Amino acid sequence: MERKVYRWALTLAVLAAALICVTVIATAVGPADISIDKVALIILSNVISGIPILSDHVHIARTWTTGDADIIMLVRLPRVLLGLMVGATLALAGATAQAIFKNPMADPYILGVSSGAACGAAIIIVFGMGSLSLMIPLGIASIGLSGIQLGALTGGLLAAFIVFNVARTGGKLPVETLILSGVAVSAFFSAVTSFLMYIAGRSVNQIIYWIMGALTNSGWNDVWFMLPMVLIGGIIVFSFSRDLNMLLMGDESAAHLGTNVQAIKIGLLALMSVITAAAVSVSGIIGFVGLVIPHIMRIIVGPDHRILIPSSILVGAMFLTMADTFSRVVIQPTEIPVGIITALIGAPFFIYLLARKKKSVT
Repeated sequence: MERKVYRWALTLAVLAAALICVTVIATAVGPADISIDKVALIILSNVISGIPILSDHVHIARTWTTGDADIIMLVRLPRVLLGLMVGATLALAGATAQAIFKNPMADPYILGVSSGAACGAAIIIVFGMGSLSLMIPLGIASIGLSGIQLGALTGGLLAAFIVFNVARTGGKLPVETLILSGVAVSAFFSAVTSFLMYIAGRSVNQIIYWIMGALTNSGWNDVWFMLPMVLIGGIIVFSFSRDLNMLLMGDESAAHLGTNVQAIKIGLLALMSVITAAAVSVSGIIGFVGLVIPHIMRIIVGPDHRILIPSSILVGAMFLTMADTFSRVVIQPTEIPVGIITALIGAPFFIYLLARKKKSVT
């Protein structure tokens, strides 16, 4: 047991170090040539200045211009951090869905959240309500949601709510009924979105671009909105790691071992829907992160959710950030929606994994 814990700690330490490196390198990549060491110093300087105890005793020699600092802190870093959080959230939701449904093909969008979010965003765009906004007070600060984000968040949560209520039978959520309900609700919302695109006129390009998934207009406001989703969602799911392990043995076995199967399923699926809808609202529909990353990490670190959950979060964050960085530089000065990049990478790799599994079975 001690060797296993040591191995897990070492794995997470390596992944965390890699995550920091990816963050700094991704922030350094861009049209303006700012070296990696300057990027690291700019970020470190801002972190220190925000902590009174450190700012009084630690001073970093300024080797960068004000323009360099503005580019890093106002443009690049918020986008990189948002990519980390969206990737982490989707991977977390994917690992949760695959455990509950006992199916490696399950992904965060299985309950129709993506279709509902797309429909909500399309309604806002088509009817010109993009100027709407909602301010969420958080103590001394507040977070603002744009009209499109608000529409996507509402649509995603509405779709999940409908699926839950359609599938629920006497206080239980049968997996087969839940999946079928998700398929039906997704088809309905997709049809509504297609109709909206048909009548959208010039706005159709905006809808298509949003559906493709992109982090183009990222800002600190989006980062602060996603931060509690990642932290709270990750902590809650990780706290149920042992119960998720028991669910893999079957509902009856888990119930005999003292797990409240239905309560855990309902609670974690509801949480998964909320964090997925939040991620989609700020980034559009980004596929394959929640499907492929947990599957890969299950092969590498094993099926135990005590290591699978945190490792999937870290690798999902890195994967989406690297994909977004590639989307920014591959055909400058324009950008490719990051959802295209994740699909181009994720789909062939997932086909490879399926072919490999097929060979092992035969």
